[in-house]
Amino acid sequence: MYKDYLKKNPFHNLANQYDNWYEENWEIYQAELNLLKKVVPEKGVGLEVGVGTGRFAPFLGAKFGIDLAFSPLKKAKSRGVLPLQAKAEALPFKSSSFDFVLFITTICFLKQPLKAFKEAHRILKEKGRVIIGFINRESPLGKKYEKKKQKSPFYAEARFYAPYEIQKIFQETGFKFLNMEEILEGFAVISGEKIS
Repeated sequence: MYKDYLKKNPFHNLANQYDNWYEENWEIYQAELNLLKKVVPEKGVGLEVGVGTGRFAPFLGAKFGIDLAFSPLKKAKSRGVLPLQAKAEALPFKSSSFDFVLFITTICFLKQPLKAFKEAHRILKEKGRVIIGFINRESPLGKKYEKKKQKSPFYAEARFYAPYEIQKIFQETGFKFLNMEEILEGFAVISGEKIS
């Protein structure tokens, strides 16, 4: 069953193509990284959920990364990430293990976002941070992606979110909304803090 999943998973089969996007769009990537750096804690133990090829984790202080697709994890490891193949909805870590958890362009691919955020809540320490980087569905960029997603091997099954929907997920999973910033006509970052 898992082998069948990998055959259909574009992130496993097209890892190099996905990773090349960052080289081809270097200025956009740097702008996203700089926006994330504003809200990611400077110290502490961090995990990126959906780490992919490791384009963000090592530059944001997240030593650990998980992804369901195996192939990208090789690249993530070469970039200094300690990778682990796992699902966002069943994180293989002890409770209260991390100071922050990153979901960067990951939420749109989650099949069970509430379950994934409950898991993030579980593994975070008291007052730990969750940081979401996402394409705002209501922005010009989000509308463009929504319109063209069926033509993309990566975004065909994506579900893009509006900021209020992410804030609602926070409320339902024990996070307090802290702030939101947006750039590039639609790449947004929302951060929250574990409160219960």
